[in-house]
Amino acid sequence: MTFKMKTIIKTITFAVASVAVMGLAASCTDGFEDANRPGGALNNEEINRDNYSTGSFMVQMETEAFPEQENTYQMNQDLIGNYLGRFMTYANNGFAGSNFAKMNAPVGWVRYPFADSMKKTVSAFNEIARLSTKESLPYAWALILRAQSFLRLTDMYGPLPIGAEEDPNAYSSQETIYKTLVADLDHALGVINGMIAANGGSLVQFKDADQVYGGDFTKWVKFANSLKLRMAIRMRFVAPDYAKKVGEEAVAAGVITSNDDNCSIAYNPNGQWKTSVEWGDSRACADIESYMNGYGDPRISKYFSATTTEGDRAIIGCRAGANIGNKSVAGGLYSAANIEKDSRGVWLTAAEMTFCRAEGALANWSGMGGSVESLYNQAIKLSFEQWGAKNVDSYLDDNTSTPADYKDATDGYGGSHGKMTTITIKWDESASAAEKLERLIVQKWIALFPDGQEGWCEIRRTGYPKVFPVAQTTSYSIEVPNRIPFDYTEPTNNPVNYQKAVQLLGGADDYATKMWWQK
Repeated sequence: MTFKMKTIIKTITFAVASVAVMGLAASCTDGFEDANRPGGALNNEEINRDNYSTGSFMVQMETEAFPEQENTYQMNQDLIGNYLGRFMTYANNGFAGSNFAKMNAPVGWVRYPFADSMKKTVSAFNEIARLSTKESLPYAWALILRAQSFLRLTDMYGPLPIGAEEDPNAYSSQETIYKTLVADLDHALGVINGMIAANGGSLVQFKDADQVYGGDFTKWVKFANSLKLRMAIRMRFVAPDYAKKVGEEAVAAGVITSNDDNCSIAYNPNGQWKTSVEWGDSRACADIESYMNGYGDPRISKYFSATTTEGDRAIIGCRAGANIGNKSVAGGLYSAANIEKDSRGVWLTAAEMTFCRAEGALANWSGMGGSVESLYNQAIKLSFEQWGAKNVDSYLDDNTSTPADYKDATDGYGGSHGKMTTITIKWDESASAAEKLERLIVQKWIALFPDGQEGWCEIRRTGYPKVFPVAQTTSYSIEVPNRIPFDYTEPTNNPVNYQKAVQLLGGADDYATKMWWQK
């Protein structure tokens, strides 16, 4: 059975003349510095035709907010978020010696999000700001998209030069970045909500440029509020009072609660389809397979395809950091993503937001819309609905199943390992606070698939889910990186600001230093 995620929002055809495909060989991660993206090379006639300029830069911002073009997807999402979030891992033997899971990735990989995605986000935003006013719809929309991009980037690196300082090359602390993004979203919401009110309760603009919501800005309002809630939950252990305020405001204003409003982008070919199905570079990670197989989770066949080499079970994952010896062999032993070429790229879902509200209720935030248990159950139901999976009631009532011991494929590369936890599914109101949080986060993590970056954030923020040790030896005592190092050219090209960035980081510029928001 091929994967077809339940239609969430109306499909919008992605047809943008300004897309320039990167000049890379399929599945090649060399030469990325020269990659080009939409909005980068337009002449004056094109710029001035039918407000094409603003629309094209909006396209660029959307395609960088969650990169889907196959090469940028691999470099920004797969190699980092998906692998460190323990949703996918590499099957390419060329990646086995040096990678993010081993915390020794090539310098080109490490600098890619900073040197490519951030640069393109900033350049497009600056052009939109030049062409519009701060009270205009394009500017407000651009603030939302920039917040989505900057949140992903700061959660990779920590401090970043986001333009909040007098020197544009100066880094801001992660705390400053988070608070700046919240303020930006508040400004955007004020502008857009005012326009919606003046327009009788609806606002549809930039239909052709908007690959996400087809120009429906009532949905962009829900997404902006949802992004605030995502950030509030991320901050709740380090800035509890501020996080509570932001989270309660976001929920009161209206976050995504229905799969009809899920945020996803139309991009053909889908980035994960390219990396996992066509190229065969990525396969299911053993961690998510262990949890889902142990729970008898029916979503597992929606997430992953059966192995092409017969094994003792249909879906088999590979240990993170495995010493892959042969790509074609690994490709047969382990499961690919069950995804289609034209599947939408998912940014944020109703299930995630409902898990966030459940955690808010667990933290005694007001106005979350239900008890922890009711919201926990609702979130799982929303995920099952999103994926078209059945038997959710029996899943929710299961108080005995635990993650499975991991058994590697026959002649596999990562090795077997016993389960890391015995946490069950059914909500238990009498459980300890730690057990409640683990149960909630494990189910949230499963529901976050395929957005590995958010999965990685949950592992770092809470310590859950508990994951297998890296299959190969590393020089670190941690199993999952807390961050990735800064662009290796910064000490040479931006030395004074780089030193200040390290000071703001509060530790060494390596994989071990924690994010500001980590416990």
